Amino acid sequence: MSTQQGAFDANYVNRAIEVFIHVAMVVLLATACFIILRPFLPIIAWGIILAIAVHPVFRRLQLALGDRRMLSAILITVALLALLIIPVALLAGTLVNGIEDFMKHLREGTLVIPPPPGSVQAWPVIGAPLDRAWSLASTNITAAVTAFTPQIKALFPPLLSASAGIGLTVLKFALSILVAGALLANTRATARASHSLATRIFGERGPEFEDLAGSTVRSVTTGILGVALIQAILGAVGFLVAGLPAAGLWAVLLLIAALLQVAVVALIPAAIYMFTVSTVTKAVIFAIWCLFVALVDNVLKPLLLGRGVATPIVVVFLGAIGGFVAMGILGLFVGAIFLSVGYKLFLAWLNPPLRDNVIG
Repeated sequence: MSTQQGAFDANYVNRAIEVFIHVAMVVLLATACFIILRPFLPIIAWGIILAIAVHPVFRRLQLALGDRRMLSAILITVALLALLIIPVALLAGTLVNGIEDFMKHLREGTLVIPPPPGSVQAWPVIGAPLDRAWSLASTNITAAVTAFTPQIKALFPPLLSASAGIGLTVLKFALSILVAGALLANTRATARASHSLATRIFGERGPEFEDLAGSTVRSVTTGILGVALIQAILGAVGFLVAGLPAAGLWAVLLLIAALLQVAVVALIPAAIYMFTVSTVTKAVIFAIWCLFVALVDNVLKPLLLGRGVATPIVVVFLGAIGGFVAMGILGLFVGAIFLSVGYKLFLAWLNPPLRDNVIG
């Protein structure tokens, strides 16, 4: 009996070691794959998100072109690339021209800076130093540049780093658009893979959660990104009409602030600037326009966010904003999807099927 028990124990240990080795090999393989693909994961994720977001438009275009899937994917890809590259090129051109004009006027001594209004000195905390620096720049720009040379030099490394980061981000988005185009061009294979993955994870409820993820992505695209883009466009129109310097840069700052749900943070400094350099009537009109731009999301967001999603709008909103804070702009979608799926799973746990409650 002891011999049989000893053989059984030895076999059990051998099987346990074998299982451990197999699991360790799978973990090592998965880790190696993750390390290799890690630089490409954000690009792939954005490609999937873009493909889901534009799929309804892609389907309508495909039907209009006589079910030509490849041609429709190419047209969508070109349109998305144009939407990305053209505004970036225009903004870069505006910034470069502005810097060139500034340096030209500085070299020729023709740069004119108006003196600060008397109200600036009364501003709390920053009023007095700002008034001194502004007054010096308005009377002797060369002396002002010389006085602030250390601060100006200290700004160059962060500016160069930020410029390189922006360029890399634009390149990643361009690659993501190409990935989205490839996914749209192979919608049948992509759909089969998506169905298989959802069914593998969630079982018979896989199609439900697959639809939930798709509708959440489209909801966040229109309800948060779309509204932020509308606010940025409306703000840019106001900046251009009012003659605000570097209107393109102000519009980019407004877009970022709108994504963070604090558009007013970018609009208040612009309104204050207009009150200091413009007439009261023009500044008041500009401030009213800024107020309209800041409040427009209160009307559009309830109409667009959560539209077509089988979860409450507050769940989608909290997931998007929380994900954005935790993971950046990609978290807008990842956070909303995770929180929506978690909400549905929590409801399923609270309300199990009737057959699970039947005894005997």
